[in-house]
Amino acid sequence: MNLKLSALMALFLPIFAFAEDKLDSGDTAWMMISTALVLLMTPAGLALFYGGMTRSKNVLNTYAMVMGAFVMAFVVWIIAGYSIAFGTSADPMLQNVFGGFNHIMLDGIKWTDLSGTYPTYVFIAFQGTFAAITVAIASGSVIGRMKFSTWMVIVVLWGLLVYAPITHMVWGGGVLMTHGALDFAGGTVVHMNGGLAGLVLAILVGKRMDYNKVPMKPYSILFTAVGASLLWFGWYGFNGGSAFGANAIAGLAVMTTTVATAVAGITWMLLEWIVFKKPTLLGIASGIIAGLVAITPAAGFVSVGGAFILGIVGAIVAFFGVIKLKKVFGYDDSLDAFGIHFLAGLWGALATAFLALDDKDLLWDGPLKESGDRMGQFMVQVESVLIVGAWTLVGTIVVYYIASALTGGARVDEETEHNGLDETIHGETVTNS
Repeated sequence: MNLKLSALMALFLPIFAFAEDKLDSGDTAWMMISTALVLLMTPAGLALFYGGMTRSKNVLNTYAMVMGAFVMAFVVWIIAGYSIAFGTSADPMLQNVFGGFNHIMLDGIKWTDLSGTYPTYVFIAFQGTFAAITVAIASGSVIGRMKFSTWMVIVVLWGLLVYAPITHMVWGGGVLMTHGALDFAGGTVVHMNGGLAGLVLAILVGKRMDYNKVPMKPYSILFTAVGASLLWFGWYGFNGGSAFGANAIAGLAVMTTTVATAVAGITWMLLEWIVFKKPTLLGIASGIIAGLVAITPAAGFVSVGGAFILGIVGAIVAFFGVIKLKKVFGYDDSLDAFGIHFLAGLWGALATAFLALDDKDLLWDGPLKESGDRMGQFMVQVESVLIVGAWTLVGTIVVYYIASALTGGARVDEETEHNGLDETIHGETVTNS
């Protein structure tokens, strides 16, 4: 059995033990390490990245929204999210978008079950970290004005109604997987999904009361840079782990991830140098994240040359999304979740059709693998981003209004917003002075 087939079996049919399945200690170790690396990305990497960019009066709230999202989303994943994403529905039509409830609280899955060459429990935990970081990404768009209670309700509902069905459609045997959509590690499932959800929430909750009226200086660029470094480190589990084994595809994903990220950081730095005459540390950190996002859907499909293209263009797209698009449309995406995650993810998802290597040992089933039809694959990628975008848009709106109704409105009052959410909501401050 070749590496890619083993990986696909592990990804899409995780609850069945095949005759060929045999526990491999190397694959098991790599997948457990990858799970830990992705976990590090959220309560450490993303929280520091976001926390450093926000104002001092909201630093702890920012960290709490990210960490709170992670722990809540993971619990929701175990209770029902995994079943909806990777379970089986009795209705063939429903199966296109919904996995069913046959594995609520992991019912029917034994600790001895294997997903290919490693335990199914490890697969579930690995995928749970993806569910948790995706909703945490969206928090960056509403920092400084959303109730913590509303946010926690959104995390629960969004994980079940938006994230899990999209995961099923792309990775769990649903309509987009059936059509052959390529998304190696989450360009659509994670980054487009989380980035667009953030924008929708930012528009619905409204702009910060002093947005574009007073300077909003970040608390610590150093925090943000350290967060970006931790995200890069953890991303090796994110992309490398998506090969589902300690194999050559994981090695390819690690290399392309490194290349795309490095060139994206350089590209953003040069763009700032040209446009603003000063290369900033915040800009380099932002470029690094844009590169990581852009390579994610393609990491195990493309060459080093393809990684260069994905990283460079991904940084350009995200740079102008952050610098220009917000000004044109006037939305208040606090920490630019949409500009970096959605736009770079969109670019990576579409570009994969043309940059993926024509190598049947790498490609998943689809037009490119079956007939070398790149335009056909591109249309499948377009279908994928449109369906994911539409589901995220509608689902996030529904979730927002339900959560808002349950918590007496989503927005904090003016006094709380003015004084900062750290002390008023959490009773804590970032300093003792």
